[in-house]
Amino acid sequence: MARARLFGSLCGLVFLVNLARIVLAPLLDVFIADFSIGEATAGLIVTLAWVGSASPRLPTGWLLTKVPRHHVVLGAGAILSVSSGLAATATTVRHLMVGGFLMGIASGVYFVSANPLLSELYPNRVGRVMGIHGGSSQIAAVVAAPFVALTLLVDWRLSLWAIAVGAALVTAFTWVAARRTEMPEAGQEDRNFVAGALSEWRIIVMALAIVGATSFVWQGVFNFYELYMQSKGLSDRAAGTMLTVVFAAGIPAFYFGGDLADRLPYVPYMLGIVGAFAGSLFLLTMVDGLVALVVLTGIVGFVIHTLFPAVDTYMLDTLPDSTRGSAYAAFSSAWMLTQALGSSALGTVVERGHSYDSVFASAAVFLGASVAVLAAFERSGRLPS
Repeated sequence: MARARLFGSLCGLVFLVNLARIVLAPLLDVFIADFSIGEATAGLIVTLAWVGSASPRLPTGWLLTKVPRHHVVLGAGAILSVSSGLAATATTVRHLMVGGFLMGIASGVYFVSANPLLSELYPNRVGRVMGIHGGSSQIAAVVAAPFVALTLLVDWRLSLWAIAVGAALVTAFTWVAARRTEMPEAGQEDRNFVAGALSEWRIIVMALAIVGATSFVWQGVFNFYELYMQSKGLSDRAAGTMLTVVFAAGIPAFYFGGDLADRLPYVPYMLGIVGAFAGSLFLLTMVDGLVALVVLTGIVGFVIHTLFPAVDTYMLDTLPDSTRGSAYAAFSSAWMLTQALGSSALGTVVERGHSYDSVFASAAVFLGASVAVLAAFERSGRLPS
């Protein structure tokens, strides 16, 4: 029962952590008006939040070799509360950027510490736990825009204050729940960050080979999804609804994706997901009708979001106790940096005159070819298990 309470509090905390990364994007037009800035400066505010999410992952991996995982999770909650309050009191753009960057820092610290902790709290149900936890995070992506719209009826700062207060309360509850829970001893042997990460380089490289290019493509797809739908003739409102469908499909996908990860062989399962994503993305480029776009949007959103609990389950369940925290932090850092480049790469290619359909179709073909190569390696026993 104590572990269930702790798990519930972590699901609440991950919702707020992910909401903090996403909530700045729907506020950009408000920032432009209130601070008299241009689109480039406004975009930098959001970029800093995601850079903040990527930057602490390696240092957090080192910290996990010195400090218990739940202490680092509590630290992430405290950082989120303080940084959200800092952003809410911003009177200058620089002040707001610092707050946004620190909000991103909180998310990076949280994911690198909380995911190994959860896998060790529930070692026999890693996939299901990752799926439920990830689904809680995904809910934030769906509710972010309506949440901001509601708070704008009062003041845009209310959205950030709500995150600050919520993070403080949930962090306090997590601290109480952690004190009443017998913590696992699985990570106590993980005391050398560099040696731990290097000793598992084959697994890290293989996971990145399977999911790195896919997440790179996905980052570009979802960040430009509204514009892509508009290029297919949809109105602004309909295009925005399509993006909501993509994220909403991810909520059940996390649960089912994690549950299947507990039941199926990891590598063939992940390759199957990547292949299904490539196929559905390619089909999306071939259709224009509203009904077909809605159906394929839902399929693409569902398939891609099953990948995230699958790869987390693979890494956290495959890595031994003595290297789990260190190796997972190294993988998470490299994965985050890889996918972060997807949006700028897509924007650059489209700016040069290539259509969204041609770019996405080419990406789908490349992913399909990579799946075929990796599947051949897997069948011949050349990939680490």
